[in-house]
Amino acid sequence: TGREAIPPFVPIRRSSDPDLTAAVSGSDFFLFRLPEDSDSTPGWELRRCHDGYLVLANNVTDQIAAYNPLTQALHLFPTPLREILSKGLFPQPQRPKEIRIEVLEFHILFSEEDQRVFRMACVQFRNISKVPVCVAVFSPATREWQVLPWPAPPQPVDDDWFGFCPGMQMSGFVYWKHKSKAYLLVLDNVTLQFSRVYLPHFLRKIDPTLFKLGQTKDGKLCMVCADDSDANIGTLVVHVWGADDDGVEKWMLEDTFPLSTFIDADKYLTEDDTTVQIEAVIDGFVYLSIKYDDYTESLISFCLETAELNTLFDDTYASPAYPYIMSWPPSLVCNKEDSQTKITGCSVEDAGSVGTEETPSALVTAPQSHKFA
Repeated sequence: TGREAIPPFVPIRRSSDPDLTAAVSGSDFFLFRLPEDSDSTPGWELRRCHDGYLVLANNVTDQIAAYNPLTQALHLFPTPLREILSKGLFPQPQRPKEIRIEVLEFHILFSEEDQRVFRMACVQFRNISKVPVCVAVFSPATREWQVLPWPAPPQPVDDDWFGFCPGMQMSGFVYWKHKSKAYLLVLDNVTLQFSRVYLPHFLRKIDPTLFKLGQTKDGKLCMVCADDSDANIGTLVVHVWGADDDGVEKWMLEDTFPLSTFIDADKYLTEDDTTVQIEAVIDGFVYLSIKYDDYTESLISFCLETAELNTLFDDTYASPAYPYIMSWPPSLVCNKEDSQTKITGCSVEDAGSVGTEETPSALVTAPQSHKFA
């Protein structure tokens, strides 16, 4: 059935939590609603988590799924293989199957007015100077993929535009770090226009596992990087995007932390054995994977505001993992318009983002046999 490949969800909170129990009650964290192929080979691959949705791709059926396990809202899309081919990647006689789904990136583009309304975007970088990036957007109205025209960029086109790390999505934008140059390619989710954001020069060829974009608790764009994976000598460096005293927007150094801060001294063997990699930066929390040896790996969270450390998984954890952030169902949210505390009676299907101080979350871990974008 392929169910052995479904990534397990593991709650961060170990103790009994009635709110979390109520939030996940009736949810589909075994992903039973995903259609199965007759082939026993696992077909679904987890690509990313975004605003309560999982984005998965099926290499057998060439389908993309956007699935919210909490509300069980499932959206299935065909891959835009033929549409991408029509833009000059290969000669016309070649079949659409020549493009593998593994080389495509998929991103959910939410509506600003309603988080339940979104478009699916497919992005492919290729070594073609005339059209170095192909973006296809699936229209809910026509149920077809539309390939966006490539506008002339404000800067000269690089010869190696295909050399980008996997995209990172937040606050209405998708960011790609160039693999060998100090800049980010940015896609605006509303206008679907590209732009660039330049990075400090020392980030030019940084290992993708040592660099992640995210947001602070107050919603500012930030980047977290480590200057070395070696836990004995490395430093975690935090920059925030903001305006200086002259009103010029740029990256500004916020804080630094020695990587030794995150190491359990009882497990530390030698500097060659213990390494650190950054998994994600979400709402002011940095998720770090600490690998002590081939058999011992931990996942921790680190609060940028308070410097508080929290071990999420110890010893038995095996990367990769994705922090999956759930919205509180309305039935658990206090009605602020009332003078007395009340519980709303909305259904889980109407769940949306709410302004709570703490959001319940679970970690999606994936088997090592999975492939990830």
